[in-house]
Amino acid sequence: MSITVYAALWFLPFVVPLCLYAAYTDMARMRITNPTVLALAAVFVVIGPIALPLETYLWHLLAMAAALVVGIFLNGAGVMGAGDAKFIAAGVPFVALGDLRLMMALLMATILAAAATHRGVKYSPIRKLAPDWTSWEQSKKFPMGLALGPSLAIYLILGARFGA
Repeated sequence: MSITVYAALWFLPFVVPLCLYAAYTDMARMRITNPTVLALAAVFVVIGPIALPLETYLWHLLAMAAALVVGIFLNGAGVMGAGDAKFIAAGVPFVALGDLRLMMALLMATILAAAATHRGVKYSPIRKLAPDWTSWEQSKKFPMGLALGPSLAIYLILGARFGA
C-alpha cells in the first residue's frame, strides 16, 4: 500500500466514527448530513499537515476540490445523491494516489456486500430492530453511505496494518 502506517494511524480514530455515522444516517434517513461531510473534510484539513508531507497534503487538497466539482456535475446529472458526492469529495484526500486501484476494488466489493446485506436484512426479521429506517422503503434508491463509509474506514484500517 502507498499510504503510510503513520498517516493511516493519524487519520483512523477521527475518520472511522464519521464513516460509521454516515452509513447510519444514510440507512436511517437516506441522507449523509452536511455536518458529517464538513467534519470529515475538517479532519483532513487539520490532521493532514501532521500526517502527510506538505506537497502531498496540497495535492490531496486539490484532489478534494476536483472530486467535489465532478460530484456536483454527477449530482446534477442525476447519477448520485448530493450527500454521496460530498462524502466522496471529503473522503478522496485520505486515499494515497498509489492506492487508487486498491480503493476502487475495495469500494466495488463493499458496494456488493452492502447491497446484498441491506436487501437481505430488508426482507428478514432483523429489520424489526430498526423498523422506521427510510432506506427500507426505497425500491430503486440505495443508501450509498452504507458502502462509502465502510470503504474508507476499511482502507484506513488496512493502511494502518499493511501501509508503507
